[in-house]
Amino acid sequence: MRGNPHIMKLYIVPTPIGNLQDMTLRAIEVLKEVDLILAEDTRTSGKLLKHFEINTPSQSHHMHNEHKTVEGLINKLKGGTTIALISDAGTPAISDPGFLLTRACIENGIDVECLPGATAFVPALVNSGLPNDKFVFEGFLPVKKGRQTRLNLLAEETRTMIFYESPHKLIKTLTHFCEYFGEDRHVSVSRELTKLYEETIRGNAREILEHYINKPPKGEIVIVVGGKK
Repeated sequence: MRGNPHIMKLYIVPTPIGNLQDMTLRAIEVLKEVDLILAEDTRTSGKLLKHFEINTPSQSHHMHNEHKTVEGLINKLKGGTTIALISDAGTPAISDPGFLLTRACIENGIDVECLPGATAFVPALVNSGLPNDKFVFEGFLPVKKGRQTRLNLLAEETRTMIFYESPHKLIKTLTHFCEYFGEDRHVSVSRELTKLYEETIRGNAREILEHYINKPPKGEIVIVVGGKK
């Protein structure tokens, strides 16, 4: 794979969201074989790469520099450099960098292959016990501008909704869910998925809010909310 001038390919490679045993054999093989790994944070990914004895060169590719680096990366790919993109955890481009580079590759006739693997919202959705035949992934809500508008629209959504949230904003978000969706709306909060202190708390919006007011949360969080009946 290395240095083959006939290969123009970007690999999108999921990495574990907590438990290193969730790394796939195929992901390890690809990361060892490509010429370059693009990592959201090379310090974070460095621990993963070291654990699996992956010695491929890496460079940073994150939300603050991806607009500037895409053109150069496309030129590398056109020159025969095979590249793998990883994020700090989970599948790249799902609330993480990756979309811009993927789109640019497609526009330039460069093959893109996404490996299957860890994504936090899937186990959270299944764990929730809420309907999962139809759902909508919302990622992170707007912090300020557009937040109220988005919540008003989602109040009418009939499908199960999935959100990502940071621990220090969870109380605010659950408070807004009570206000916009109603205190009796079914909610499931999963945190620290695949890690030692993994937990999922289920109940109505008011119950979940009161739980986390009394027990401030830690770790990565996925919120699953039932749709409007």
